[in-house]
Amino acid sequence: MITMRRVALISALAIFLAGCVNKEQQPAPVDTVQPGAQPQPTQPQQPVPVVPTVPTIPQQPGPIEHQDDTAAPAPRERHYDWNSAIQPLAGKMLQADGVNSGSVLLVDSVNNRTNGSLNAAEATEALRNALANNGKFTLVSAQQLSMAKQQLGLSPQDSLGSRSKAIGIARNVGAHYVLYSNASGNVNAPTLQMQLMLVQTGEIIWSGKGAVQQQ
Repeated sequence: MITMRRVALISALAIFLAGCVNKEQQPAPVDTVQPGAQPQPTQPQQPVPVVPTVPTIPQQPGPIEHQDDTAAPAPRERHYDWNSAIQPLAGKMLQADGVNSGSVLLVDSVNNRTNGSLNAAEATEALRNALANNGKFTLVSAQQLSMAKQQLGLSPQDSLGSRSKAIGIARNVGAHYVLYSNASGNVNAPTLQMQLMLVQTGEIIWSGKGAVQQQ
């Protein structure tokens, strides 16, 4: 009787131990929620934004620039035969009465009194060249005349413009006579007029004029 109780006790103990082993071998559940804890909401997956592509617009050609054919043409430069007009006038002036040999002569720049534009510097140069070796007058040099003009506040290229200014300059440089000249009339066929004046009195002792032809 005692032996049967022992067998039964051992069998019951073996069954109990086998149950404990099975419980230890079972894996623990994943994401077990603790009692009283709130479940975390699942974040929805954000969609990837799609950037629309911009269609390429072909480059349009710019407006074609046309050259303005109506632009004003550059003014034509006129050239004159000053020598043909100056030489005979200079010869007559040198033979005028009342002109003393060896006197000092101031040749003023030729003034433009025409109705257009002309290169008066060319006329002045031709006039000085015609009188350079005249044998009767000693000419005031271009350098002396330039310095005298600067003393009056004038540009060396400026014409004196009036007879009174020309006489005033002539007195400053010690000249006895002054030759005052201007081109007047139509610019296409100007007239060259020359006047020889006595510096001391301002008297015009000779005058002459001649036509100037274009080259």
